[in-house]
Amino acid sequence: MDKNYVQEAIDLCMYWEKGFNERNRDICIEAMHFPHVRLWKNTFSIFHVAEDFLKGFDKQTADLEKESWGRTVTLDIKAIQSSDDKVHLTLHQSRRDKENREYHNFVTLWIVTKIEGKWGIQFRSSFLEGVSQINPIQ
Repeated sequence: MDKNYVQEAIDLCMYWEKGFNERNRDICIEAMHFPHVRLWKNTFSIFHVAEDFLKGFDKQTADLEKESWGRTVTLDIKAIQSSDDKVHLTLHQSRRDKENREYHNFVTLWIVTKIEGKWGIQFRSSFLEGVSQINPIQ
């Protein structure tokens, strides 16, 4: 595995996490490629363009607040496959409440792709339980 490609993909995921934790739409969108696909509870959410993802962003924020979410922390991140334009990563993540107590601990698979010279998260598959799922776009 080429360490440079892997590190670029990991850095991008950490940037996305920063945006997610700050609830910063611009950072999240900047770190994604579209179409963007998420598999959750065996249902695909397909966000064809950034606006599709953003339609559920405020509801997701409200749902996170309902479960007393404070932030999401990546405990570990590993590349399981990589090439010069695609990296498969497993992320071990922890959802924490406002007092920094963990209330969800889960592993997720992310696929990061390089398109036209730009890395972006293009696919996520999670075993997360919680209220913050953005509904699928048809």
